[in-house]
Amino acid sequence: MTGSESEGRLGEEFFIPGTSSFAEFLATHRPQLLPMSPQLPPGVRAAPGRFPHGTTVLALAYRDGVMIAGDRRATMGNLIAQRDLEKVHPADDHTAVAFAGTVGLALDMIKLYQVELTHFEKIEGIPMTLNAKATRLAGMIRQNLGQAMQGLAVVPLLVGYDGSAAAGGRGRIFSFDVTGGPYEKSDFHAEGSGSPYARGALKKLFHPQMSRREAALAALQALYDAADDDSATGGPDINRRIFPLVSVITEGGFERLPETETEQLSREMVDQRRSRPDGPNAVA
Repeated sequence: MTGSESEGRLGEEFFIPGTSSFAEFLATHRPQLLPMSPQLPPGVRAAPGRFPHGTTVLALAYRDGVMIAGDRRATMGNLIAQRDLEKVHPADDHTAVAFAGTVGLALDMIKLYQVELTHFEKIEGIPMTLNAKATRLAGMIRQNLGQAMQGLAVVPLLVGYDGSAAAGGRGRIFSFDVTGGPYEKSDFHAEGSGSPYARGALKKLFHPQMSRREAALAALQALYDAADDDSATGGPDINRRIFPLVSVITEGGFERLPETETEQLSREMVDQRRSRPDGPNAVA
């Protein structure tokens, strides 16, 4: 801490013209505050089973925008580390991020990303485009590559409503690999250990003109299928009243479905599964 900061005044670095990226500002002046690091601290062994990991998250486009959802379980090796983890977070008014992977690193990365978007808008006076948001998040993931290679990966899923003339006003979905490579997905996508089963369910249930209710039920069905075959994914816990988190981003902005709505849809789905344990058939 510099002398001016200890006296309650901002340091000189805050008055130097520079980048509109808050992450780059930290990397230059306070790199120790970044959640990403090229390697683990000295003496810490790479043992992913010692740290909580989260799965499964998914997203799908629907008639009014895009929906993003995630189960609530975090695991640590063969143990359930947390039953009510929140894996879906708003990044700004028209963007949301969900994550699979190392929980502690992911939560810090999302907080930094939220500040990054806010900082850019304050400096530039305009919000970042959705393509630029995907690029910025890709850069953060790339900075975590050293820890990812040691088993502490963070794999986010980014969704947003793109109201630009070029996009025509629609929801868009971006996935990433551990090196920071961004990939735009059409219609739907899922990440995490349960993602193959979730994508399989979405493949049979998705259609482009889904209502919000149809999309929410499809997301819940996909997470249920993931939990059915992947022990790291948690299904709806009726007794504890712990249900997946489901959010939508439309022209009006980010909205998390009320817990009462998610509970009602989850109970409806579980009741349907009593007669059809493998879930509904593909849509015609």
